[in-house]
Amino acid sequence: MNTATLPATPSLGREARTIGLVGLAHGTSHFHHLLLPPLFPAFIAEFGLSYSQLGLLVTVFFVISGVGQALAGFVVDRIGARPVLYAAMGMFVLAGLAAANADGMPGLVLAAALAGFGNCPFHPADFTILNKRVSQARLGHAFSVHGISGNLGWALAPVFLIGLSSAFGNWRYAYLGTALLAASVLLLLWWQREAIDDRVHAVVKPGSGAESVVDDGSLAFLKLPSVWLCFSFFFWTTAALSAIQSFASPALAQMFGAPATATAFVVSAYMVCGAVGMVMGGFVAGRVKRLEVTIAGAMAASGALLLAVAVLPLPLMAAMALVALAGLGTGLAGPSRDMLIKRASPPGATGRVYGTVYSGLDVGFALAAPVFGWLLDHAAPNAIFLGAAATLGLGIVSAGLVGFSTRGRRAEVKVR
Repeated sequence: MNTATLPATPSLGREARTIGLVGLAHGTSHFHHLLLPPLFPAFIAEFGLSYSQLGLLVTVFFVISGVGQALAGFVVDRIGARPVLYAAMGMFVLAGLAAANADGMPGLVLAAALAGFGNCPFHPADFTILNKRVSQARLGHAFSVHGISGNLGWALAPVFLIGLSSAFGNWRYAYLGTALLAASVLLLLWWQREAIDDRVHAVVKPGSGAESVVDDGSLAFLKLPSVWLCFSFFFWTTAALSAIQSFASPALAQMFGAPATATAFVVSAYMVCGAVGMVMGGFVAGRVKRLEVTIAGAMAASGALLLAVAVLPLPLMAAMALVALAGLGTGLAGPSRDMLIKRASPPGATGRVYGTVYSGLDVGFALAAPVFGWLLDHAAPNAIFLGAAATLGLGIVSAGLVGFSTRGRRAEVKVR
């Protein structure tokens, strides 16, 4: 492996190019989270499928992505992040082509599976590149851009798919468009390949912020409690995100007897506030030592807002405003969360740690949605916001334990 050391003070332009390319790749992966759901009505009309059948496509995507993400970290650590990103983007091209040629449920399952395989390596690959190519002073901003790009990918997918489908009068053209989009990003990543080369980096000294273990390239990192605490943190916080992203709008409609159109924009407002919070969080993450305190404060504020929506006699517009503002806190916590995981990663195991930890995101999406959906089906809309607040609280506990674990480990290393 080439271990040539980068200059001690990398230029802003070079690091910005790396951050931008990784952000674009991450936004493309989030775009493909929603490759199929925006056009579910078209599949129902053309293939006679039900929503419960189509819901299996989401399950297929996240199960494959979750299992594959943990495994992809090993591949990233062994062969490097860059070729893995190329392969993932190629999978997205194939997923778009499979969807464009689908003639029923089997073809759609194939598209969901290919997209799931494509989504697997993005967090271990992205964070490996960022941690190796971006200086400590700018790393918080890099994590901020990474999170914002994911939100933008989610926001773009429905507009892109529904827009092309309407423009051409045929949903299949929308998927040819997604294949072309992924192919274009792949070509750009290849053209700018030097900027995402994680095999050329400064050597990280063991014990310099990460938990210091002897890493043998295998499963030694799984012995670290902080890895599983980070996994649990992602599981709980993603459960809260799933509640808001999937059910906040219909829950508010039920609570206030309002039409769905009156509450439809609340999730978009939540995502916009989340993006603003991530920008703010990028400045915070690089300047504080007790990251878990930042995370706890931001997420506690969000949880309190969601709890207020659940229990206080608010008018509809006030309730929607509080839900949207809750995104500010969760967004602000994002860069500190990613920095906390960096501190918990032993040298040489970045890909494996991020792959394992971020698989908690997929598990959270896969398991939480049916639970919150059941609550809504049983006329308990307030429980959507109570549950989201409670899972954020459990996430705060996990983050606090991660901070305690990593501080204890560093203190032990100093004593030795």
